[in-house]
Amino acid sequence: MLTAFATLLCVTALFAYLNERFLHFPTTVGVTLAGALASVVLIGLDALHLIPGVRGWAAGLLQTLNFTNFVLNGILAVLLFAGALSLDARQLLRQRGSILTLAFLSTLISTFLIGFAAYFVFGLVGLDVPLIWALLFGALISPTDPVAVLDLLKRAKVPARIETLIAGESLFNDGVGVVIFLALAGIAGIGGRHDGGVGALEILILFLREAGGGLLFGAALGVLGYRLLRSINQHAVEILVTLALVVGGYVAAAAMEISGPLAMVVAGLVISANRHTVFSEETGELVESFWETIDQVLNILLFAFIGLDVLLTRTTGAQLIASAVMIAVALAARWISVALPFMLVRAREGYGAYTVRLLTWGGLRGGIAISLALSLPATPYRTHIVTVTYAIVLFTIAVQGLTILPLVRRAAEASPDA
Repeated sequence: MLTAFATLLCVTALFAYLNERFLHFPTTVGVTLAGALASVVLIGLDALHLIPGVRGWAAGLLQTLNFTNFVLNGILAVLLFAGALSLDARQLLRQRGSILTLAFLSTLISTFLIGFAAYFVFGLVGLDVPLIWALLFGALISPTDPVAVLDLLKRAKVPARIETLIAGESLFNDGVGVVIFLALAGIAGIGGRHDGGVGALEILILFLREAGGGLLFGAALGVLGYRLLRSINQHAVEILVTLALVVGGYVAAAAMEISGPLAMVVAGLVISANRHTVFSEETGELVESFWETIDQVLNILLFAFIGLDVLLTRTTGAQLIASAVMIAVALAARWISVALPFMLVRAREGYGAYTVRLLTWGGLRGGIAISLALSLPATPYRTHIVTVTYAIVLFTIAVQGLTILPLVRRAAEASPDA
């Protein structure tokens, strides 16, 4: 495992350097594209017998790290806490109605739109995927990835209210999406917690426990962190305390079967809202600088991993056709699932005409979708879902990620509030 991680670290550093030196793409986009290109080159070298076995060797290294554990049981807690800590929590609280409405309703609407559409598309191209598995695909691909979104927002000159809306929705819909995925997995009778299938009442209880428990536990962690941090003034110890809250809190949330992602978001927001109380000016800069740096480094590693994971995906013609169609479906579903609930909040909170377009095109997918897809048990249709998931993730990062900044500029010119 150490050899595999060292290899990933060195390759990622090379990709990031080349991107920063020559391409100047957003770092997450650049390293993802570099990883995907390197994967294609290795596949070609192996297929042409120029370097026999190189694909299998590289794929073996990646499988040693296990993408699902690397993300869901590894760096996700750190990334979500760091993302929440970097936000203006007081501004987010003022926009809580629109953020929570989008995070819950948009994710639910998108899950079922994509799920039913996927069931039809898979059947149309001759791929046998049961409806419940198509809905699982809808759940894992619907949440926008906060890691990808936050990285781009840092580069874009988005109006403050719109930045808070996009970032807040992305942070919360991540946790909501995982909860919906677990609920559907229970219906399908898969997953360690709910083998054998569950009924509608059990699904409702699961959703409330996972989501509500995660929110309450996150608030408790945030309050505990607040009380501990405000009583000391030594940056190394404060960093250690926040790390312990994140890692220990995430493990505890998993043991209690509540949403760890939602808990990390809320904990980060509670501390962010009280940053001027818990940190002195000097220690606050050091602690926040630490979390910003670790966020950026893990962020780059994650997206290099996404690009390189093309090595693990073996495709058929039918899967490629389904992927092309589902890219368009996912984009349309994102627009519908944002536009409908947005009607409830737009007039009241005064968002501009470009906001829905920004939310739609800025709805990048990333490591969370891939890790959930790879966590599915081995079946004849798992590979169809994994392939289409990779295609949508790579499209959103490469195409939407590279073209969102011009859209942001046009939105800013049209209206100062988008």
